Amino acid sequence: PSYNITLWLATCHKMAWTTFLILHILSFIAISHSCTVFLAGKNATTDGSVLISHSNDGEFTTDPRLVKVPAADHASGSQRPIFFSPEEYPRYVGTDRGVPEYYPVDGQESFEAIGHIPQVPHTYAYIEQTYGALNEKQVGIGESTCSAVFGSVPLSHPDGTALFSIDELSRVAMERAGTARDAITIMGDLAVRYGFYGPGSFEGEGESLAVSDPDEAWIFHILPDPTGRSAIWAAQRVPEGHFAVIANMFVIRAVDPEDSDNFLMSESVHSVASERGWWNPYMGLLDFTATYSDGEYAHKFYSGRRVWGAYHLAAPSLEIPSDYDNLLTDAVYPVSAQPDELLTVGDFFKMHRYYYQGTKFELGAEGDLAGGPFGSPDRFRESKNEKALGGAWERAIGLYRTSDSHVVQSRSWADEGLGGILWFGPSSPLGTVFTPFFVGMSGIPSSFRGHQQKFDRESMFWAAVFVHNVANLKWSYAIKDVEKMQQSLESKSVDMVTAADEEFSRSGDLMQAEKTFNENIKHIVKSLWYLSDELMFKYADGFVNNGAGDMSNIVGYPSWWLKAVGFQNGPPPPPPGNKNRDEPIEVGRTGAEIMKGYIEV
Repeated sequence: PSYNITLWLATCHKMAWTTFLILHILSFIAISHSCTVFLAGKNATTDGSVLISHSNDGEFTTDPRLVKVPAADHASGSQRPIFFSPEEYPRYVGTDRGVPEYYPVDGQESFEAIGHIPQVPHTYAYIEQTYGALNEKQVGIGESTCSAVFGSVPLSHPDGTALFSIDELSRVAMERAGTARDAITIMGDLAVRYGFYGPGSFEGEGESLAVSDPDEAWIFHILPDPTGRSAIWAAQRVPEGHFAVIANMFVIRAVDPEDSDNFLMSESVHSVASERGWWNPYMGLLDFTATYSDGEYAHKFYSGRRVWGAYHLAAPSLEIPSDYDNLLTDAVYPVSAQPDELLTVGDFFKMHRYYYQGTKFELGAEGDLAGGPFGSPDRFRESKNEKALGGAWERAIGLYRTSDSHVVQSRSWADEGLGGILWFGPSSPLGTVFTPFFVGMSGIPSSFRGHQQKFDRESMFWAAVFVHNVANLKWSYAIKDVEKMQQSLESKSVDMVTAADEEFSRSGDLMQAEKTFNENIKHIVKSLWYLSDELMFKYADGFVNNGAGDMSNIVGYPSWWLKAVGFQNGPPPPPPGNKNRDEPIEVGRTGAEIMKGYIEV
């Protein structure tokens, strides 16, 4: 019987998804995202902070700018405009939000609201990338798009029914929420009342958020309801001593409506499942993922490999399996687990740079022809050739096409100090440096406003893009230089934050704290551009160049790669020379050595 129910559920899900996929293809196109999120409770970290993170894995079109949205007071009876969320640059144009970086330039037209909700008297300041990231109350957010069984269309499009995207929900939560629970309740209630729509790409219609404050971390799942005019949502608290990961698929399983300490949810979670015959009270607790997810997209292991990889790093003693039949119906991975050792922000940086180094799934490992002779982990998205052939690449966590990543550090001891810290890295985590910001800063330096549509030598985004791309000249060599600088700058930033905390606790001088942070930001941007030039110098034209007196070192190709590409089957040695030649020929000396000897003579 359980097998029949599972099969029936899967069939219903497939039918529902097919219907709404067709609807979306006909009605609107949205950018695709494939983001990875990590969470850690306050008793799972070395300093007692709550950590969450987010990688914005778009297609080199996602707007990577970091901006500050100021706090504001609003007149009684005023309305808060809600905008469609395109996500590519520019993600918003207009003056309504009071952010100069969003004001129209170069002939841009201001966005028109697709609807309004009642405004609150006061809204909090926060830092924003594609989504709201961290507000002045230390509420943090990280996002991961997920498949789902229902879809809807935004009000901005023909036959649209839904007002809110996850982008706008996250911004409203930043403006109004003082705790993670508040944020979840605000977003859930608004979505139920006004309707929710997902990205509408191949990834599906669902969304997941990591939501944090200084005391708690929560996992939040949401999707449209069957009418397209409301929403279904559930949230689960991550235990204080646990770590969790979300990788483009729902992870919450059994939801308990009686346990309000650990679960929050809409009434529709159970009512919709009951109406459709997917669940009844006699079946026990409802499995949210098995009921409302549409499983992995792109290919098998697209989500599961990243979940396995994160737990492999954080809790290797669990020895969780790397294989499974169907992640939708097989709950092979925990919602959360206790890490083997307490975690730091540096551990989160490492996870976001993980392409399964040292495991059998490593991209670019010895023997992996796809990585080339120097082991690049980059696997570009498929075009017509890959689609015609069929197949798939392994999906890494650390990804070339990431527009930006961040780690939120919500710190209970810093409420009266600098508050939460946002560690932000534009472009791929493999080439960027995670850089600290705090919400009390008067603004975000212009170096973090760079975007894909204009090359800018002052931009942190382009510095990271440059480093990553130049490193691919000789990845297995260059990545050591990149990692050395990343570790140095990020370690110094951790020390800088500690020193700034101590100085602020003594002086209360916020301007001095901002000056300290800005000097660190300037140093990081300058250092990353310096690194990009150093990599070009060091690895140009296939050599390894270490400076005057140690140039043009020939390192060749690795033996395994030479054999794999048939180097040994290349042109044979030349035939014998002219036997009448009687001048001795020097053997075993390079041209440089011969020339050096000639000059000395």
